[in-house]
Amino acid sequence: MKVRQRARDAGIVIGGFSPGTHNALTDVPEVRVGHTTLRRPPAVHSGVTAVVPGNVAPGAALPAGVFTGNGFGKLVGTTQLAELGVIETPVVLTSTLSAFRAADALVTWTLSRPGCEEVQSVNPVVGECNDGLLSDIRSRPVREEHVLAALDGARGGPVEEGCAGGGTGLGALGFKGGIGTASRVLEVAGTPVTAGALVQANFGGTLRLLGTTVTPASLGVPPDPQPRQAEAGSCVIVVATDAPLDARQLTRLARRAVFGLARVGAAYGHGSGDYGLAFSVRPGPRPVPDAALDPLFEAVLDTVEESVLNALFAATTTTGVHGRTVHALPVSRLPLHRPDHG
Repeated sequence: MKVRQRARDAGIVIGGFSPGTHNALTDVPEVRVGHTTLRRPPAVHSGVTAVVPGNVAPGAALPAGVFTGNGFGKLVGTTQLAELGVIETPVVLTSTLSAFRAADALVTWTLSRPGCEEVQSVNPVVGECNDGLLSDIRSRPVREEHVLAALDGARGGPVEEGCAGGGTGLGALGFKGGIGTASRVLEVAGTPVTAGALVQANFGGTLRLLGTTVTPASLGVPPDPQPRQAEAGSCVIVVATDAPLDARQLTRLARRAVFGLARVGAAYGHGSGDYGLAFSVRPGPRPVPDAALDPLFEAVLDTVEESVLNALFAATTTTGVHGRTVHALPVSRLPLHRPDHG
């Protein structure tokens, strides 16, 4: 597949912090991302994305927090995550009706890890977006082997964006959506840290780019003849950092992640499942003081905004199961003459 440019390649610089080496969630130490992409045009445009933080396991849980912006969704594992403030498995993102099969596969994968031979309880964390816009969602094409392949194939370095993994059949803000990611390097309480975000972008609203409203019509994109169903919306955001934060502070980061969607024009509609999940790979006995968190809050807002733009920039026009076409953002027609903003 031809790789499209990212937002930063087009001169769009968001905020004052510098990105990490790959401008991706994987810039956070020990965090890996894997995809399994399922394409059988025109019927199937689906897949799995796995975020794997180090050697996370039931016996090696990481502090985490979760925030629900709008709860029309199926974020498997939410209650235990919120109650205990930890994650003990990777985070898997997939299609709505495949979320439960993915959760079962994630349990299988976790029980097979070294040191988990005696484990009798696992809290799998699985997020979902509805890809029925373009894919035969009722066929539930995601199988256990696809989830295991995404988990086992998770790697550091650059992350494929747009029509990849759990973003293959998604649309956002009137254009083809999907997976996007970004990162920032900053100082918190005098210590260098990295924060990254990865989004599964499938939500409604009107795109805002550098302060300008951008619609399909304004860019010459053919209008959608079929109104989008409310339940087709959603955005799941995964935030990672190596700042030593506790669960309460990570919940605050997760909240900012969902707030960040407003920067790009999210509508937070009745049928949208908008979730933020944040974890730290560096748990410590003394978390960062709350008063020092402001730069991290800003970095999360910036990474979420850029992640959504990267998802739109990377995605390609896709024709789906019912002959419906969702057009990619026509980057060459964007009003990019405006000054950068922070």
